[in-house]
Amino acid sequence: MTSGTGPVPLTLAVSDYDHVRDLTSGRVRVDGVALTCLQLPVEEIFFRFTAFREWQVSELSLTKYVAMIGSGDESVAAIPVFPSRVFRHSAFYVARGGPIREPADLVGARVGVPEWFQTAGVWARGLLVREFGLRLTDLRWVQAGVNQAGRQEQFAPPTDVSITVVRDRCLDDMLTAGDLDAIISAHPPTHSDGPDAPIVPLFPDAAEREQDWYRRTGIYPIMHVVVLRRDVLDAHPWAATNLYRGFVQARDRSLARAADLNASRFPVPWLPAYARRMAEMFGGDPLPYGIEPNRRTLEAFLGYAHEQGISPGLLAVDDLFPANVRQQYRI
Repeated sequence: MTSGTGPVPLTLAVSDYDHVRDLTSGRVRVDGVALTCLQLPVEEIFFRFTAFREWQVSELSLTKYVAMIGSGDESVAAIPVFPSRVFRHSAFYVARGGPIREPADLVGARVGVPEWFQTAGVWARGLLVREFGLRLTDLRWVQAGVNQAGRQEQFAPPTDVSITVVRDRCLDDMLTAGDLDAIISAHPPTHSDGPDAPIVPLFPDAAEREQDWYRRTGIYPIMHVVVLRRDVLDAHPWAATNLYRGFVQARDRSLARAADLNASRFPVPWLPAYARRMAEMFGGDPLPYGIEPNRRTLEAFLGYAHEQGISPGLLAVDDLFPANVRQQYRI
């Protein structure tokens, strides 16, 4: 399957994950595609692709993608590849010794976010509402860069919550100065590093809380998705499935490395034993791709996104993916 004169040239921008490395290095090839890969920080990928569509295939924030689909923008389409998944009890930061010691203390508090449309924030705010019984209107929200001033939203935030935009300061400085009560962020604040740091996690036992939440809910938070520009999908509809297969093969090779008992593929002691335990916890697949294995998680996210003003209407999971990746052949 080619363009008629050879493989179709496509450029992919994706962060440097081990589970995509065999694809970006060329060890795994995509049928019919000559793939050029750019490995960049995720924030840069999201900004440049959302604003300028500089390449054809991109890792993208799930929130930004849902916002686009929810607004009727069909210029990109996703394949069910989820390169980043992170539980987000660990996304809450507060001042050491400050007044915020548990979620209930956040009522009336000033809480900073780098963007309302950051996926980590959507999941974290979902926890505040569903797990801890807060309302988003109970909090006073502040939007600014985490560690650098001047970060801006690329989408219009909702109007039914109080969001103050600060351009000349960053969240890290505001929290350490006492001008914020908490931060919700995927990227840790600078002053949260070190044993005596003035910024600390709200949940020191985040990992235990996250595992308990997963056991109770079956929700495994998705942060990022892989999308194709619509012009590519229209011209080469087969590329979506072929790219999906390439990502799956690269992931499988990465998981095999992590489980290798013969050699230490990663500088982490006892990693194979830990990898086996995680595989058991997640039903045999600690990084599932595809729609059906992720339907519960995606449905939960779409509910949060609608409640938080990310998507005006409540989207269905199948709204996120083109028809030719929603079904697979069987033998």
